Amino acid sequence: MSSGLNLAQHEAVNHLHGPCLVLAGAGSGKTRVITHKIGRLIQCGLEPERIAAITFTNKAAAEMRERVKSLVGRDAQKVLVCTFHALGVRMLRQDGTALGLKPQFSILDSDDVLGLLKDAGGTTDASMARQWQWRISQWKNMGLNADAAAAQATSDDDSVLARIMARYEERLSAYQSVDFDDLIGLPLKLLRDHESVRQHWQGLLGHVLVDEYQDTNATQYELLKLLVDQAHRPDARLTAVGDDDQSIYGWRGATLDNLRRLPQDFPQLKVVKLEQNYRSTSAILRAANNLIQPNPKLFPKTLFSELGEGEPVRVVDCDHEEHEAERVVARIQSLRAGLGQAHALDWKEFAVLYRANHQARVLEQALRKAQIPYKVSGGQSFFDRAEIRDLCAWLRLIANNDDDPAFVRAATTPKRGIGHQTLQSLGVFASQSKLSLFGALFSHSLPSVLKARALASLQEFGRLVNDLEYRARHTEGHEDAARFLSEWLRDIGYEAHLREQEESPKLADARWRNVIDFVEWMAQRCGGQIEDVAGAQMATRKQTLLEVIQAVSLLSTLSEREADQNVVTLSTLHAAKGLEWPHVMLVGVNDGVLPFHKESTRSGQTEPVERDEPEDFTGRLEEERRLMYVGITRAQRTLAVSYTRKRKRGREMVSSSPSRFIAEMQLDANTVKEDPREKLKALRAEFVRKAEQAKADLARDGLL
Repeated sequence: MSSGLNLAQHEAVNHLHGPCLVLAGAGSGKTRVITHKIGRLIQCGLEPERIAAITFTNKAAAEMRERVKSLVGRDAQKVLVCTFHALGVRMLRQDGTALGLKPQFSILDSDDVLGLLKDAGGTTDASMARQWQWRISQWKNMGLNADAAAAQATSDDDSVLARIMARYEERLSAYQSVDFDDLIGLPLKLLRDHESVRQHWQGLLGHVLVDEYQDTNATQYELLKLLVDQAHRPDARLTAVGDDDQSIYGWRGATLDNLRRLPQDFPQLKVVKLEQNYRSTSAILRAANNLIQPNPKLFPKTLFSELGEGEPVRVVDCDHEEHEAERVVARIQSLRAGLGQAHALDWKEFAVLYRANHQARVLEQALRKAQIPYKVSGGQSFFDRAEIRDLCAWLRLIANNDDDPAFVRAATTPKRGIGHQTLQSLGVFASQSKLSLFGALFSHSLPSVLKARALASLQEFGRLVNDLEYRARHTEGHEDAARFLSEWLRDIGYEAHLREQEESPKLADARWRNVIDFVEWMAQRCGGQIEDVAGAQMATRKQTLLEVIQAVSLLSTLSEREADQNVVTLSTLHAAKGLEWPHVMLVGVNDGVLPFHKESTRSGQTEPVERDEPEDFTGRLEEERRLMYVGITRAQRTLAVSYTRKRKRGREMVSSSPSRFIAEMQLDANTVKEDPREKLKALRAEFVRKAEQAKADLARDGLL
């Protein structure tokens, strides 16, 4: 299981009987270490079902699952490879009754949460509600409930918000629903407050491996400690893999304190450094090492490469953002037309990275003008599209009849004679009766507050949901699920609803294709199909449609299943983490943009930005430096960094200076300047000369 590993990787893989921190520098093979360690654990006799590998994204989990499968074969199916949130769902489905949760509880999406907060806070201001949502999420990631938030409130605003949070928590409980943050906080509460549950999960998991450990927040760390029984087991079987130089999610609760605390909380911790980089050239790594040097080091390390010096890192000086976009296009074209290449480079070998979403617009315009295909990474999620959210509301209601936000959306989409006033009356009645909206439908007292026609429409809808739930519970496997879902869409008239909504037939067709893709995907998850696993033909496990529906809120986007497209990637630096490309361009590397300053805020920024207090500036600058470091280390063969002398601020052009990070890279002044347009002009002249030479040769030989 350790073939092809370097000495440091070998050491990490074979440390099986105690806590281990693997400091994995960018491109150092951390996923290889995790997958080989899983294989080694199985080889040494640990049952696969007692191994948990926890990641942060569905995509990372899917990739790890495939790599484990290729290494250990059938046993890979038994290993729990999932996100923190998926693990939380599993724990709550199994043991959530101890907290008063039904097994079929609902997971609310961001819009549903926003609606509940508006209701709890008595406002129609969506912007205000989003601020509440962000702050409450911060509190939950710190392990605070409404009472704890109120106790430590330092301002009137925080005191008011704590009361709103309390009302929000009451609604979640009444609707048998949780939000995304609860998928970590509630499992933690389960383990803390219920000894039998804690012992069950500690006995179930024999070794826990955590990827991207530096991105964990306080709540996730406390959950991990309880899962591995840190308090009573000095030899706790925990492998944390991370890199303090790539900690870029402080704004959403991730804290480097979790890395600092590991040696204190786990005195027997073994630290292994992976410093050999298998991704980038020496020139790129030297720039990355120089850049990150000013940041304080928890565990000092220096990346090195045996891939050779490579091309020098280029700095591209631009007049303004449009000029910068033109230079990006020129660089891509010049690299693809490079002399000495047997074949033109694929478009997918190029990536353009930037600090904030709004910077993509001018790049898109330039690429379109040059007819260069591209995709914007981190664009709208498939599950954020209105038609998919409509269907998910129905499915959530089928799985959990007490999900009021899902009830409202499903009852009115498509329209079925249930209006706003009817729903309002039903809501008042349900609230007074302490029932969910669905639970109130068949109350003997409901006819006293609703007209007969409205009552009939509501009860017809209720009977339909009950029927769908019964059928979904007894529908198993791909073929039956596909048939059920198609009949459901036909019965509710969803295609006609879509086409009535859209003036453009083409747009209506596109939205209907999304629906068909979604239905097929749901059906596939019901299983029963044949797939190749470790060279053997076997049937995938069949699930009922209801089982699949219960997990629908955690399903990833369809785009993550799509085959790689041969297009240039445009991406924020945050979205680029974990990815790599042969040729990378970092644009907009200006002071005020990277590092980001509050006064540079524009619509579409990467994440909410709190007011910078003086004491926060140093920490924020260090995180911005780590963000730049992540961008540099995405590049395999070539890297260009560009800045502009002027930038748009509103409608005005203002002077702009290059980022301090460019100077910190300590590049060779003789090699950093580049004008891709001049290079491209020279290449085109060379091509013309060669074409004329070839024509002359043909004429000389009498072939022309």
